[in-house]
Amino acid sequence: MSDLQAIVDSAKTAFAACTAPADLENAKAQYLGKTGRITELMKGMAALSVEEKKSLGAQINVTKQAVEAALNARREALMDAAMNAQLATEALDVTLPGRARASGGLHPVSLTQERIESIFGSMGFDVADGPEIENDWFNFTALNTPEDHPARSMHDTFYVEPLDGVATDTPPLLRTHTSPMQIRHATAHVKAWRARQAVAGNGAATEGACDSMPEIRVIAPGRTYRVDSDATHSPMFHQCEGLWIGENVSFKDLKVVFTDFCKTFFESDDLVLRFRPSFFPFTEPSAEIDIQFASGPLAGRWLEVAGSGQVHPNVVRNMGLDPERYIGFAFGMGMDRLTMLRYGVNDLRLFFDGDLRFLSQFQ
Repeated sequence: MSDLQAIVDSAKTAFAACTAPADLENAKAQYLGKTGRITELMKGMAALSVEEKKSLGAQINVTKQAVEAALNARREALMDAAMNAQLATEALDVTLPGRARASGGLHPVSLTQERIESIFGSMGFDVADGPEIENDWFNFTALNTPEDHPARSMHDTFYVEPLDGVATDTPPLLRTHTSPMQIRHATAHVKAWRARQAVAGNGAATEGACDSMPEIRVIAPGRTYRVDSDATHSPMFHQCEGLWIGENVSFKDLKVVFTDFCKTFFESDDLVLRFRPSFFPFTEPSAEIDIQFASGPLAGRWLEVAGSGQVHPNVVRNMGLDPERYIGFAFGMGMDRLTMLRYGVNDLRLFFDGDLRFLSQFQ
């Protein structure tokens, strides 16, 4: 019996000396493993009589239980020590304030839109907004776009299914530009003007019998859609159209207004504008607008930023006005492109990836 107690005492001493779980498992093998001391004692019982086996077997079981109890106690002690060490190294000061969530900010294209609205607002332009799902009249026909124009094809325009029960000769579409808002805003402006004149008792509510109509000055920023996608084009992009209609609005006014806008937008007088003859169905004459910076990484290069021109007489007529009396100009520019030029971004797709590393630079 004293030999068995000596095994228990020896096991306790060996277990207590272990400072790591792996060391403890090695010490366990010396007593409870396949060749451990207690296992060897149990193997030696084969040569004993039945009575001796009962007596010695009971004592060996008590010894084994005592060794296992010492082993489990040491395991728990090592686990507690490891937990306490972890808590000590990862201690938290609960009196410190929590981590504040950083405030968000506007998307760079939204910053550009706000800037455009502010600049043109200072020139007396209203800001118009309208539906992104348009009909053929406002998107094409009223803007003097012929039926065989390539922009009407499925290659450039996203057409959508009409609502159930709605009969239509032409399917609705996602607007390909914000020019429809020129027609919508102008016709609403004309109707309101004629209604005011009629209420004022200024004769029949017809153009010929009324005083001069107040000028129409409006920009229409917003999302537009075309079947196009690469580093400089996106199926969804942002555009801003502008319109100024009055009795005495000339191409000279267009050049002055857009030149002043560009210099204010880019905060630089070191740029030159060039108006290149072009063709658009809704303006005549028409011009592409290029800018050239005198300094910076783009110095010396001509960059196209907008299309423009005198509003076509057919478009003026579709606004409900007499083109012999009213004249004006229109322009259209891509807000994404202006954003790229202002901030030096070389890939349009960065605006739509949602990468916070990119977007946070503009906050």
